[in-house]
Amino acid sequence: MKRETLFRFNCRPYRQEIPIYGYRFGGTEKTLAIMGSTRGDEYQQMYVCALLVKRLKKLESEGRIPDGVGILIIPCAGQFSMNVGKRFWPMDNTDINRMFPGYSGGETTQRVAAALFETLKGYKYGIQMASFYLAGDFLPHVRIMDTGYQDPKQGEAFGLPYLMIRAPRSYDTTTLNYNWQLWETEAYSLYTNATDTIDEGSAYDATDAIIRFLYSHDLIQIDEADVPLGSPTKVLTRADLVNIHTKKGGIMRRLCMPGMDVEPGDELAQILDPYTAELRESIVSPVRGKVFFARKGQIMAEHEVAFRIIAEGEK
Repeated sequence: MKRETLFRFNCRPYRQEIPIYGYRFGGTEKTLAIMGSTRGDEYQQMYVCALLVKRLKKLESEGRIPDGVGILIIPCAGQFSMNVGKRFWPMDNTDINRMFPGYSGGETTQRVAAALFETLKGYKYGIQMASFYLAGDFLPHVRIMDTGYQDPKQGEAFGLPYLMIRAPRSYDTTTLNYNWQLWETEAYSLYTNATDTIDEGSAYDATDAIIRFLYSHDLIQIDEADVPLGSPTKVLTRADLVNIHTKKGGIMRRLCMPGMDVEPGDELAQILDPYTAELRESIVSPVRGKVFFARKGQIMAEHEVAFRIIAEGEK
């Protein structure tokens, strides 16, 4: 393992320069790059990368990374935001993952994205430990953008229960995943069920999924018996999900978790009056299916997405 300072960015007069570190394994070839946290609340994403650094260090010391394979892990590029407890860049509230491929002469987040992408482009495979724009919990899954460059079959190698394929929207064109694919990298976004907290179970599930991917693509040499067991993968599209919105604003009391099976009429959450705690709305499932995404209990406005359900049968 080699730790390398990929670049530094200047935060003066607020604090000293902040380095972005990369951890390299194997040779210098651009085989696989893994990007962790780009936002200040992505603790889980950084932790998954840290666990991978630990596992790959051991595998490399045992000679289990083949010649001709080069792996790069960048655990975190959002240290400044993380240090001050902000999800986005503290100075202007911009998002690094909405700045790709970057601009070296632009604002700070554009320059950070440009430096990251200069390092990350050209890899055969790319994995981003991603988080959703809404605060909540997911079923662990792999996500691929439908850009015409993707190969969904390869995503099944992670051995996770679900693989989501979705058409990119206009704002996706400035994300790492989208630009990776334009530069002919097979790019995957991997979601665990946490972001701003450390969930040990799903963190280890994510590292196991990446180990399965490495094994299936001959990027590590281990006995098949040592490969963590995965599960069959169901491919989903946006049409398979039913969004459930709030009708009233208030405090949301969540009554179900991702992975729970629900029937039409099952109560998923309650919206309470923030001043009297009286019930304003009971959110119920309109379909039979499995909860895929659930917002965390918090203040909710009207017409916000509260749940996403994988529908079974007619929607």
